[in-house]
Amino acid sequence: MSADLVIAAARLWRSLVRIAPALTIAGACGCACDGNGAAPPMPSAGATGDAAPAAVVKTRVTYGEAPQQFGDLRVPGGKGPHAVAVVIHGGCWTSQYGLDLMDEMSESLARTGLATWNIEYRRLGDPGGGYPNTLTDVGAAIDALRTLAPDHGLDLANVITIGHSAGGHLGVWAAARPKLPATSAIRGANPLPIRAAIALAGVLDLSESIDLGVCSGLAAKLVGGTPAEAGALYAETSPRALLPIGVRQRLIHGTADPLVPFIMSEHYQSAAKAAGETVELLQIPGGDHFDLIEPSSPKWKDVEAGILGALP
Repeated sequence: MSADLVIAAARLWRSLVRIAPALTIAGACGCACDGNGAAPPMPSAGATGDAAPAAVVKTRVTYGEAPQQFGDLRVPGGKGPHAVAVVIHGGCWTSQYGLDLMDEMSESLARTGLATWNIEYRRLGDPGGGYPNTLTDVGAAIDALRTLAPDHGLDLANVITIGHSAGGHLGVWAAARPKLPATSAIRGANPLPIRAAIALAGVLDLSESIDLGVCSGLAAKLVGGTPAEAGALYAETSPRALLPIGVRQRLIHGTADPLVPFIMSEHYQSAAKAAGETVELLQIPGGDHFDLIEPSSPKWKDVEAGILGALP
């Protein structure tokens, strides 16, 4: 499916859930995860399910000079410091998507007591988008938490990434970037350590994504060439090539995803095992690509439970 159709499908989905929430069919939905039981009910703020939703304070912050270098920080009420989820939207690494795709999800997670840092970054179609700036922007946004932490009560010892689709690639890559040599153009001088990386239908093997036609093969445009032409760049930008990463990873993927096939997560989990690393895979039976990021979806309670269950 082409990148344009991916974007059109996302926008149609979002318009449906916004203008016709009554169409959402409530019902039981199961989940399966290595060693995990049934998902609990949708959690509310704080540690208990019967507490009122916490007041969430949203602040827009810039972390660089480019127009796309900003993010929305949501901090829950209550005593900090708060663990932080760096939320990274997808959209085939193209400028046709923005961080608003993750607004509802970021708000919902913040109401559970988790601070969320929903970031924007330069993408294909933006001046300077693609390698290296798409990746260095994500790294810079994460590292900016060091500056934000004192004023917002953030716990820098408990920072996780949550990325969707192409954002899943960027989130797991960010967790792996400390492995890169100091001379790497995309590592950053002092990467903030990530405690856990959660990929929602993540594009975790850039080479395989081209073979499968995911995002119409735009990974080659992101990197600047095919694997045959730019193999060294794939070795430092593709999460699968960086295994073992040494950070807890949880993959959450709908079994009915037509855009990023479920098999991609299965292949990545197998590659991690072969590299001596355990990666958890939570499947959302019947879930599609956008069930994973829409709190209005009947699948969301399982997705959110999977996210919160991966916290340190």
